[in-house]
Amino acid sequence: CLSLIGIAREVAALTGGSLKKPELSSPRSSESTASLLKVSIENSKLSARYQAMLIRNVKIGPAPGWMQRRLVYAGMRPISNIVDITNFVMLEWGQPLHAFDYDVLAKRAGAKPPHIIVRPARAGERLKTLDNQDRELNPDILVIADEAGPIALAGVMGGLETEVTAQTTNVLLESASFDYVCIRRTMRALNLPSEASMRFSKGVHPEIVKPAAARAAQLMAKYASGSICACEVDCYPAPLPPLKIELKLDDVRRLLGMDFPAAEAERILKALEFAVERQGDLLKTTAPAHRLDIQVGPADLIEDLARIHGYDRLPATLLSAPLPEQRGNRALDLEERTRDLLVQAGLQEAITYALTTPEREAPLTGSAEYVKILNPINADRVAMRRTLLAGMLEAVRENLKNFATVKMFEIGAVYWPKAGEKLPAEPSRLGLVMTGRRGGDFWADSGGGPGPDLNFFDLKGVSESLVEGLHLPNIAFRQSSATWLHPGQAAELVVDGIAAGNLGRLHPRIAPQFGKELAERAVLVAELDLEAILAKVPERHRYVPIIQFPRVLRDIAIVVPEETSADKVLAELRSGGGELLRAATLFDVYRGDSIPSGTKSLAYALTYQANNTLTDKEVDKIHKRIEDRLVHVLKAQIRGK
Repeated sequence: CLSLIGIAREVAALTGGSLKKPELSSPRSSESTASLLKVSIENSKLSARYQAMLIRNVKIGPAPGWMQRRLVYAGMRPISNIVDITNFVMLEWGQPLHAFDYDVLAKRAGAKPPHIIVRPARAGERLKTLDNQDRELNPDILVIADEAGPIALAGVMGGLETEVTAQTTNVLLESASFDYVCIRRTMRALNLPSEASMRFSKGVHPEIVKPAAARAAQLMAKYASGSICACEVDCYPAPLPPLKIELKLDDVRRLLGMDFPAAEAERILKALEFAVERQGDLLKTTAPAHRLDIQVGPADLIEDLARIHGYDRLPATLLSAPLPEQRGNRALDLEERTRDLLVQAGLQEAITYALTTPEREAPLTGSAEYVKILNPINADRVAMRRTLLAGMLEAVRENLKNFATVKMFEIGAVYWPKAGEKLPAEPSRLGLVMTGRRGGDFWADSGGGPGPDLNFFDLKGVSESLVEGLHLPNIAFRQSSATWLHPGQAAELVVDGIAAGNLGRLHPRIAPQFGKELAERAVLVAELDLEAILAKVPERHRYVPIIQFPRVLRDIAIVVPEETSADKVLAELRSGGGELLRAATLFDVYRGDSIPSGTKSLAYALTYQANNTLTDKEVDKIHKRIEDRLVHVLKAQIRGK
């Protein structure tokens, strides 16, 4: 967060002016704060510095008008002169402050001087904060406490019991530095953002603690008629050493692509309050105490030089080295090819949240174990997903409010815990969801009614077009045992003998659990193992020339037992037809009184073609060979014979 002084420092550097800071000296009384108060820090990693000042005999009232107006412009509500001064100094210096009623602390301490302790909360402790909420604390929360218990949430919000009121006469002023990760964790755990916590969560340098406290005490003496006690208590167990950086102008030239005058670099750094010792083309610098962002080294200083000099003044230059050789990424190329094929099939890509809840996915995954989030952003995003379909079904539900037909796909990772390991498995999955009508409304449709609904075979067709477009070998579909799919309308995709996922109609018991919009319709879903599929894509595939001679079409209808699959029939057709059988398409399935019970009739359209014109005699011979094979191998009956 930029402070007013920080902004003024930047303006001074940009304009060549000088920065004039507020005068911090003010009269002190002979009474010593150190004799009236004790401060200790349990863990210097959680709080690097804590300073306390005592201001006696303050008169509570409104802050001066100019201060109130500035707070209002900054989006803050004026409260009283003491509270407004702490907020104003926070804006001016970037250092959050807090004011306690010292007399309340003294009463809690009994006959002894109050003892301020910065420590993690104890399990089971409670604190009523300034917003009048009674909050249960835990050891992950840093608190300001005395020997009687917590009095404030460190860096976030004060306690109600010790707040400054109209009856306050003695103020204990707190100025401290806290670990930004700890403050951020407290703010999120309690859902309690504040102006102070937002600044602390981004880091406040311990060296700003003292001047900010002196400035606030000065204003309290001036606008609240207070008397500042001498010898403030400053607990600073591990002061940060000065950060020294050597900057070579050759490095500036290399990173900015221009010659940067040494005098200009020295001027800019001094304007930003760096201590600079110039030795030719070498600048030996010491970073100012308020800079927490100087971590990398010379590159941080070069960034400051470029910002103040002006990004628009940096020259545009070409790379001096040749461009690196372009190399393909097969995995990404195949993934992009998958997207193209699905878009060509009429689907739209969806991107859903990877964060979910186990309850949302339970209809699909059951009681599976999940990767839990330690600091979830909200109650609906507490775990990493195990399936793509839950998020996709929610997206489909929302889209059905505006569209009658929705067809979408998603490519993304799912997350499965691995026993004994910190990191989960992250396999890549392909999800498909389709529901609605097969075709759009058209005035010439017969009967004038809507087209037929999408069914299992539409989804299977999309899957087939995908695997064909990827030129996958040995594709088969077999019966699926997935419990979240409708029995009899489900299949498992097998690629070269390896199971690669399930597809079919979502089970009617599960569909309503994702919304009433899905309850009365057929919802076709698939979740495929994209890694297993893409692993079988061949490096090269053969193209065959288009045959220029005419094809010959024949039909064949056979009666086979009910348990005989169409795939098995197709395999025998291809075995009997050899290279001359170019295609075999199932176009009719019949069950009825005209054939024996327990059997079905399958009708196929056969396409024969060769690199010469086929005669009827040649086709009859191949066709007869196919019929004989079906009769002998499958015990089929040829209809019409």
